[in-house]
Amino acid sequence: MGSCFADTMGNHLKANKLRTSINPFGTIFQPLALFDLLMKAIVNGLPDERLFLQRDGRWFSYEAHSSVWGTTKEELLANFQQKLTQLHDDLQQADVLLLTLGSAWAYRLNEPPAYVANNHKQPATKFERDLLSVKDVCKAFGILNSQFSTFNSQLSIVLTVSPVRHARDGMPDNAVSKSVLRAACHYLTTDFPDVYYFPAYELLLDDLRDYRFYGPDLVHPNEVAEQYIFGKFAEACFSPELSTFVQEWAGVRRALAHRPFDETSTAHQVFLEKLKTQLETLANQMDVREEIAQIEARLKKS
Repeated sequence: MGSCFADTMGNHLKANKLRTSINPFGTIFQPLALFDLLMKAIVNGLPDERLFLQRDGRWFSYEAHSSVWGTTKEELLANFQQKLTQLHDDLQQADVLLLTLGSAWAYRLNEPPAYVANNHKQPATKFERDLLSVKDVCKAFGILNSQFSTFNSQLSIVLTVSPVRHARDGMPDNAVSKSVLRAACHYLTTDFPDVYYFPAYELLLDDLRDYRFYGPDLVHPNEVAEQYIFGKFAEACFSPELSTFVQEWAGVRRALAHRPFDETSTAHQVFLEKLKTQLETLANQMDVREEIAQIEARLKKS
């Protein structure tokens, strides 16, 4: 959960068949808003209806991204509560919680007074812009972590600072923001033995340090950079067994992506049948029903 970089990492994990829940409340850049959603999920809390708003015929919540919405206030409330319940269940079963912190700049709603996760294109006069302190971030996380110790004592938490630049803040303010988040992560990993730091931010800025590894917007890492960072994450965090499986699964993914010149050829039919058999041997380890269905559809088509 967290910034858009959480989507990037989560999708790589999901592609490698790890059971993953990715940003159920959409991208959340601001740490306090992120921690508040996690706390609500843990304690079976309720969304704050005072923070609901209507815009362009839809209802949204200042506590979540605009991907969480309803056509009516009641529908938004039901959707929000369902997501909290699902997040509660996912956190209870999870081995690892990966949080990517995006920005220490926070927007505080004037009425009711509250830090928001998203301003939903409302007028700037409704908000005050604050820079969170290292203490703000550490204090809020400490309260959350104390709840995790009884809620799911087996959970490990991995913190990252998103390497994505917040160009909208301007480069000087982006640098200040990232420094606050990085310092907070340092103190949190020092204070809590079950909290770890993965240096995604440093890998992009120091290891790659070249605009060849950015997308056209010169803000987001490109596919090459994402693969590099995920590879480093796998080296740091995967068990030997998982690493072996990921290598095997990479071969399966390449085979699934293969498209021959002639799909009706006997050789390709044999190739697909062998691939289907290989997937069926993996079915006791993971859900490969979608991949098997794809192969069966290709066999029928040809």
